[in-house]
Amino acid sequence: MGQMVVGEGDITKFEVDAIVNAANASLLGGGGVDGAIHRAAGPELLAACEKLNGCATGDAKATPGFRLPAKWVFHAVGPVWHGGGRGEDELLASCYRRCMELAREHKATSVAFPAISTGVYRYPTESAARIAVRTVADHLEHTGVSVVHFVCFNPETLAIYTRLLYPPLRKLS
Repeated sequence: MGQMVVGEGDITKFEVDAIVNAANASLLGGGGVDGAIHRAAGPELLAACEKLNGCATGDAKATPGFRLPAKWVFHAVGPVWHGGGRGEDELLASCYRRCMELAREHKATSVAFPAISTGVYRYPTESAARIAVRTVADHLEHTGVSVVHFVCFNPETLAIYTRLLYPPLRKLS
């Protein structure tokens, strides 16, 4: 059974089999983690993404990592937050599930995820983290993945994931 860990840092520097890109539907780059991954991977990533013809919200597609330390990039298109009434939870869970399926298909034993949809897509971080942790945990056993890193870009997100993954011990009375 694999393990889930959390850390703060730059996902483009993680030495894992696959990193997940919080992409937009065009897959042609953007801001935030998407732009950082495209810059770090080099122009070959954009050329590979152009051949994929975009990606639906809730889905993910794989490309090589090119100049990244990671062998693969899984481009996941998370939902834009509209208040929760447009299937956002299901679409976000689907992103994490699809990335775990891609990990199995590409024999990736280590995967690093950003906090998908919590940047410019405004998904509430606490809710997004709960969905991420629950979905990855539900799909970890049958993928061959030994470690999943939740890579947080700021201390607030790190605190949320840390609380979810390492809850404080309770005293027995």
